[in-house]
Amino acid sequence: MTARIIDGKAIAADLRAKVAGEVRRLAAEHGITPGLAVVLAGNDPASEAYVGSKAKVTLESGMRSFDHRLPATVSQAELLALVQRLNADPAVHGILVQLPLPPQIDALEVLGAIASGKDVDGFNPINVGLLATGLPALVPCTPLGCVHLAKTVLPSLAGLEAVVVGRSNIVGKPLLQLLLAENATVTVAHSRTRDLPAVCRRADVLFAAVGRPEMVKGDWIKPGAVVIDVGINRVPAANGKTRLVGDVAYAEASQVAGAITPVPGGVGPMTIACLMVNTVRAACAAAGLPKPAV
Repeated sequence: MTARIIDGKAIAADLRAKVAGEVRRLAAEHGITPGLAVVLAGNDPASEAYVGSKAKVTLESGMRSFDHRLPATVSQAELLALVQRLNADPAVHGILVQLPLPPQIDALEVLGAIASGKDVDGFNPINVGLLATGLPALVPCTPLGCVHLAKTVLPSLAGLEAVVVGRSNIVGKPLLQLLLAENATVTVAHSRTRDLPAVCRRADVLFAAVGRPEMVKGDWIKPGAVVIDVGINRVPAANGKTRLVGDVAYAEASQVAGAITPVPGGVGPMTIACLMVNTVRAACAAAGLPKPAV
């Protein structure tokens, strides 16, 4: 048996097309063009690549993109002042501060300063609390994309056993809340979990978000399970360059799983598509309009 490949690129393209349709509708019916501001401090190559792709997709979706590039030496006060200006700018509906930030910056203070209604990354403590209590919130994009991908294979997650490997604030913890809202039975596993392979083997749906290359082996997976691989790790390749791998040993896992996301081309494209969804939702909420059909 070979697993069905969950094509994140195609699913994300479909979602972005729906977002673009909502953007056109907002412009035609209400004269609103959603705007996304992305703030990048320093010149981390991976962050620069992410910011570039986000700006490209924002424009392709018909939205306005506001790029703010700051030097790695930026002070906490300067960064907070920029966030406050963006909070007050009615043309900006979503604000994203690219992580990681330079060492002199307190990331939690910066994320907490973003207006909760413009917090399209879903990292502000207000949105974290709303999500945890089951109230409407802007939700972190990667977990949102993970649930969307799982539901392309399993339309209902109700009653299923879901295992999340990783407990970060960015993926693991918000993913737990989203899965609970889908009525799944959820276990969050991590580096201190006893007999991690046995815990993973219980999962009808397994989410690997631990940041360790190919850690989850084929024999950790329940036959027929759906596997969502959040990891993006660079490892040495035979030609002396590097290659991207996930947190799951894909070749062996795909012989056991019922469906699996590849790396690259799985969760990554969905993260950016869900960022577009959040920006449109934020624009509608700011204008007092109903939630958009995405």
